Amino acid sequence: MPFIEVNESNIAEVLEKEFANIRTVIMKFGTLWCNACHALESELAYVNDKHSDIAVLIIDTDESPDLTDRHNIRLLPTFVVYKNSHTIIYRGEGLMPAQEIEAIIKGEGPDALS
Repeated sequence: MPFIEVNESNIAEVLEKEFANIRTVIMKFGTLWCNACHALESELAYVNDKHSDIAVLIIDTDESPDLTDRHNIRLLPTFVVYKNSHTIIYRGEGLMPAQEIEAIIKGEGPDALS
């Protein structure tokens, strides 16, 4: 499944749709100028390609400052993993290898909240 671009005007609709259809949602906050954000997207693409039950939402913090503030984003990149609707199982900042992201999704990763 391709990444889904999300902004302040479509976030509610996208989340409602993805939570209804998919068990795991990853929200990745970043910018176009952030090299680490692009590197994290590569890792997320690898995970996304292997798992059909995952949706990766991409939020450009420069384009959606209110959404960024509501999620208390202070460092880039930041990603939040939701499992079974609105339950956050992980919130991380910085780059992470795909294998660790997969472990978090399975509830086996370091610092997983479930």
